[in-house]
Amino acid sequence: MDRIIRATAGDGYIKMAVITARDTVERARAIHSCAPTACAALGRTLCAASLMGQAMKEENATLTIRINGGGPLGSVVAVSDCNGNVRGYVDNPALDLPLRSDGKLNVGAAVGRDGMITVSRDIGLREPYIGSVELTSGEIAEDLTAYLLESEQVPSACALGVLVDTDRSVRAAGGFIVQLMPGADEEMISRLEENIFMMDQLTTVLDEDGAEELFRQVLKGFDYHTVGEYPVDYRCYCSRERVEEALTCIDRSELDEIAAEGRDISVSCQFCDSVYSFSPAEIGDIIAKSERTKSGPENY
Repeated sequence: MDRIIRATAGDGYIKMAVITARDTVERARAIHSCAPTACAALGRTLCAASLMGQAMKEENATLTIRINGGGPLGSVVAVSDCNGNVRGYVDNPALDLPLRSDGKLNVGAAVGRDGMITVSRDIGLREPYIGSVELTSGEIAEDLTAYLLESEQVPSACALGVLVDTDRSVRAAGGFIVQLMPGADEEMISRLEENIFMMDQLTTVLDEDGAEELFRQVLKGFDYHTVGEYPVDYRCYCSRERVEEALTCIDRSELDEIAAEGRDISVSCQFCDSVYSFSPAEIGDIIAKSERTKSGPENY
């Protein structure tokens, strides 16, 4: 079962969250038919969005991460609800690049560095909170670390990873975010930095040992305790009703043109690839609904 585990250490000055998300990322890979490099980029972004989204306290809040570095992968988008359930897509899911010299998937080259990472938090107010910073590497974890420090003023360390098996399925996926609260002393910071530098490769730990080992290695030398464990999943909220509502927002002339063609149209969800088909008669009903919406309630 995919899950997020949260813990505190160092008398509350350190907060750490770990996500294990093999099934979630594998479902995303299967839905979008992702090649290994694209899968790694999407999987890392999904894990980051889940960790950050699940930390929001507002009911029905959503968090969106959008990354575009000008690379051949195009945009990477992940959306999380307040429970950490995520959905996402990449513009070019078939993209695959040669491995780096160290044998790792070349996510940085796929994403590029000439662009931004943007995080949008929608907590039900009139406008969402949006923060953006320039990409530093395109490797996503480093870029998210920079975002948390520059945009949200929270000193953090982030690691994200996806291990793709020889059959292109996802063997392991997950990561962690460690954050320092105000008042953390230099000795605490130095010890934490050394632990992260000395830890085993993230995907190896996830594949062979699991989330608990990440806590042991990153928080080595600290007393820590778990404060919560939460299941997460790949979850899309699209429906025929939502697609109909979106169609009512299309310009009337475009809807008339679609109806005049006299054939069914299909609308595909970019997050889960579900397809919704509408007949000319149904398009006519949508046009009528759109007109009623624009004219407002009738007066009696």
